[in-house]
Amino acid sequence: MADDLAARLNAATARLIGRAVMPDERIGVAVSGGPDSMALLGASAASWPGQVLAATVDHGLREAARAEAEMVAGWCAAHGVPHVILTARIGSDGNLQAAARAARYALLERWQADHGIAWLMTAHQADDQIETMLLRLNRGAGVGGLAGVRARRGTLLRPLLGERRAALRAWCVDHDLPFVDDPSNADARFDRVRMRGALAGAPWIDPAGLARSAGALAQAHAALDWATDGLAADFLVLDEGRARLTRTDLPPEFLRRLLLRMIDHVHSGAEKPRGPSLDQALVQLFHGSTVSLADCVLTGGPVWTVRRAPPRKAR
Repeated sequence: MADDLAARLNAATARLIGRAVMPDERIGVAVSGGPDSMALLGASAASWPGQVLAATVDHGLREAARAEAEMVAGWCAAHGVPHVILTARIGSDGNLQAAARAARYALLERWQADHGIAWLMTAHQADDQIETMLLRLNRGAGVGGLAGVRARRGTLLRPLLGERRAALRAWCVDHDLPFVDDPSNADARFDRVRMRGALAGAPWIDPAGLARSAGALAQAHAALDWATDGLAADFLVLDEGRARLTRTDLPPEFLRRLLLRMIDHVHSGAEKPRGPSLDQALVQLFHGSTVSLADCVLTGGPVWTVRRAPPRKAR
């Protein structure tokens, strides 16, 4: 009889890709060495024997990280799973977690391409989804943000979003899979860790219901993007160094999305404005004012215009 987690993983993956995994398709698993990713690795190896490859990213941020990666390598070697350790180097400036995440996915995508991997899996689970949605709710996120962690982005799959963290840990213990606990997961300086402590063991949370809500919000986000594409084709004029919106009597959600496209056109490297700053800009534009946002100059009135802000003069 197939193991329960392996069977659920197989079924969840088939739902995400619309069919069963083919025998000639390679499955890549990102494995940190924590209980979630080790459970994904073990269940994947059971579900698709001979098709699974694993990768562990060492960000170089903790001395113990290399030993943890080598622990994963040892398990893989003992179970016939090809494994590689990918090394990242993260600068000390800015948002460390965001920089580490960006570096991690860049390395994994390159590894996926180099090894002909059809599907890349990460071990995000239901508790990650719950924490993400509540953190974003606290920050005033819109439809896209409240859709949480996407179950699929192209060939990137997160098939464990219906599984709870405690259950995955127990599965590892029951199946004698080694795992390590990242000390940063207990560092109360991080918002997510504090949220995790508040939600630990909450029996009222229904991960299946949450997954349905996240899925519905993701579909709504995609539908809004689709509608925005049509509005952009009709009313957005993109010239060299300038973007113009010729119709501005649209619902605010569409205006936000169109304005972000305009900013991206004239300054693709600008940090994406969010929340209150974007809403305040909309109010000013409705009144025909000129406002600075994301290193751009936005001018309101019957037609909205976005240009790159001139370089600041050196003092």
